[in-house]
Amino acid sequence: MTTARGAALLTAGVLALAGCSTTVAGTASPATGGGPPLGDTRVADYAAGQSHVPGVVDYDESPPVGGPHASAWADCTGSVYDVDVRHENAVHSLEHGAVWITYDPDALTDDEIATLAELVEGVPHRMMSPYEGLGAPVSIQAWNHQLTVESADDPRLAQFADTLTMDPANTPEPGATCENPAFLDDPETA
Repeated sequence: MTTARGAALLTAGVLALAGCSTTVAGTASPATGGGPPLGDTRVADYAAGQSHVPGVVDYDESPPVGGPHASAWADCTGSVYDVDVRHENAVHSLEHGAVWITYDPDALTDDEIATLAELVEGVPHRMMSPYEGLGAPVSIQAWNHQLTVESADDPRLAQFADTLTMDPANTPEPGATCENPAFLDDPETA
């Protein structure tokens, strides 16, 4: 094996073990599994292989649905956060196939927040957090996809989550891990 080829294989192996790369083939496409009930989903066009960047990113969407992001992902192993997690970490989770439910903590009751948590708790590649200044009671995101709704009981939330959680047609890095216990224990905040 040549030295260059060996180095390339070693680099690819390290990136695979890390669960992330910056050169992932493929592109995301609009969700199709939900049909008309997901017709209000906004679709962006972030290519796979976005850069890892330090610091704050000025995203076009709020909450963001793709783009450059932190090198570490937010734990998305059915994680329900009680803080507004750092958006750059959440976007990295979206790249790994996660669905991120956000909500305006001033617009929902505790019972409505618990209803949202039922969609997330114990479900791999899902996470939830409050989001300051959301502009809607609830917003749900996946890579390149976003749906805002007025109620935690809206059936489109479950349809969106079921369609886009780890959906290989819309996930830049299918199969990447969502585990990050250090983030879960001490989440970085927005």
